[in-house]
Amino acid sequence: MKVSHKPAAVSVSFDEPNLVSAAGLLPVMTLARDAGLHELADEWLSVPTDKGANAGLKLASLVAGMVAGADSIDDMALLRHGGMKRLFTTCYAPSTLGSFLRSFTFGHVRQLDAVASRFLANLVSRAPLLGRPGPEDFVFVDLDDTIIEVHGYAKQGSGYGYSGVRGLNALLATVSTKDTVPVIAAQRLRKGAVNSARGAKRLITDALSTLKRLRTGGRVLCRFDSAFYGHDSVAAALADGAAVSVTVRMNPAVKRAIAGIPETAWKTIEYPDAVFDETTNTWVSKAEVAETVFTAFSSRKKAEQITGRLVVRRIPELNPKTADGQETLFDTHRHHAFFTTVDTELLDTVAADKIHRKHAIIEQVNADLKDSALAHLPSGVFAANSAWLVAAVMAYNLTRAAGILSAGPFDKARTGTIRRKLIHVPARIATSARRILLHLPEAWPWQRPWQALFDHLYPRLQPA
Repeated sequence: MKVSHKPAAVSVSFDEPNLVSAAGLLPVMTLARDAGLHELADEWLSVPTDKGANAGLKLASLVAGMVAGADSIDDMALLRHGGMKRLFTTCYAPSTLGSFLRSFTFGHVRQLDAVASRFLANLVSRAPLLGRPGPEDFVFVDLDDTIIEVHGYAKQGSGYGYSGVRGLNALLATVSTKDTVPVIAAQRLRKGAVNSARGAKRLITDALSTLKRLRTGGRVLCRFDSAFYGHDSVAAALADGAAVSVTVRMNPAVKRAIAGIPETAWKTIEYPDAVFDETTNTWVSKAEVAETVFTAFSSRKKAEQITGRLVVRRIPELNPKTADGQETLFDTHRHHAFFTTVDTELLDTVAADKIHRKHAIIEQVNADLKDSALAHLPSGVFAANSAWLVAAVMAYNLTRAAGILSAGPFDKARTGTIRRKLIHVPARIATSARRILLHLPEAWPWQRPWQALFDHLYPRLQPA
């Protein structure tokens, strides 16, 4: 590509009142309206004084800005350019939205959690975010936390956590199926130096309550990493009727259980560098799995002990600790174990290991959020940042729903891809006979999915 004009022949002027840079916000925010975002916020939020007035409109503005890529309060100014006021009413200034956020307390954040839960349920009723799982399929609830880096000492609650960087800790619970990408069912912002498992019991309960509200079928399986291996987290999932699959720490009880697994019980599995032997119909691999019966939390009283399966994956130790010139007498392995309450009839050893490893899908959600609204936490006030996190989650789920309704290659795309191809579409506004016509770029490569999304929210009138 080459510029077609000499510098002297080109000039610019920011004076076109009928242009918008993000025409994709029109169908997306129509979807938000149809899913009841404004009414839910007005019903549940009780932010005081004039700062909390018109809570539905202000929350919708925050969500719209985040859908369009805003990662700070100042970025909300992108809602007030060109012809935006012809497409949307009450486009608030960034200062007004900032004052709204700073008026939140923890109680108001919990009210916003209630809005987010019900908003997700309404989105699921309008877009198949979780597909249509059958009674034999699994619905996965994944829990993980991530550090959102901040700079300076002005952020309330910031500190150095396990990552070694100053930040705040966001705890997320996602919901997905084998055929769908995750949506976020529950969220909580915590101080940066917090233990990963703090508050996990309550968040698991919130996530499972939201899942019940979604009225989806299937068996629920909660997957955690070792940071959440504790009685409170596991018991909270089981109390709500879910099964668990949680990585365990290598404590003495786990090591004894692994040592008791007979050598004949190990099975080779598909793993990096594995080769499938069609003659024997088996994998030729250095990774193997086996399992044994295991009672978790055996140090607690008998009523609180939980019996299940300990599934262990082992791979050869590539960096054995040996003395100079001294070979080991036998092969050594690294073991990775997890505890699960899923019956063997539903998932055998190999299948249970394969499904548990897919817990890592939640890391993609963390990266997706940090590539958009969670690139920064914009306020020095902890409660304001907590509210920002909840709004970011609603924007994420809304973008996921829009991607699915576009009926193109966006049902599993990153939200950044959806923004670039479906949201950030420039358009010129024209009116005729009291009707608005948006003129979008000719030969836009993603015209068909954009049109599909628009037609779903603005169905064409059928001739009489």
